[in-house]
Amino acid sequence: MLTLGLTGRIWLCVQPVDGRKSFDGLSGVVTTQLGREPTSGDLFVFKNKRGDRLKILAWQGDGFALYLRRLERGTFAFPSSAGVAAGITATQLAMILGGVEVVRQRPRYQQPVAV
Repeated sequence: MLTLGLTGRIWLCVQPVDGRKSFDGLSGVVTTQLGREPTSGDLFVFKNKRGDRLKILAWQGDGFALYLRRLERGTFAFPSSAGVAAGITATQLAMILGGVEVVRQRPRYQQPVAV
């Protein structure tokens, strides 16, 4: 079983990205378009223009890992967002990978952060 080793948040790039981009190209997209640090431990999820391929860029502490998923038929259903990126949960990522359309998440209680 493949695990992604999640240590941070999951960021979904809502706009399609050139499917030929690899480690350096995708980390450049993370920096310039998403305004995030690629080595932060967050996962960054990208789809191609047709929507049938999905790439996940992950920092593993000593280098990048790139995961690719290609569908033989159909497309991935990314949630719509007004911005360039959307923060999603691990459950929502599993739903996207499994072919389930993520419509919206009901608000849940979160413990206030003590300062």
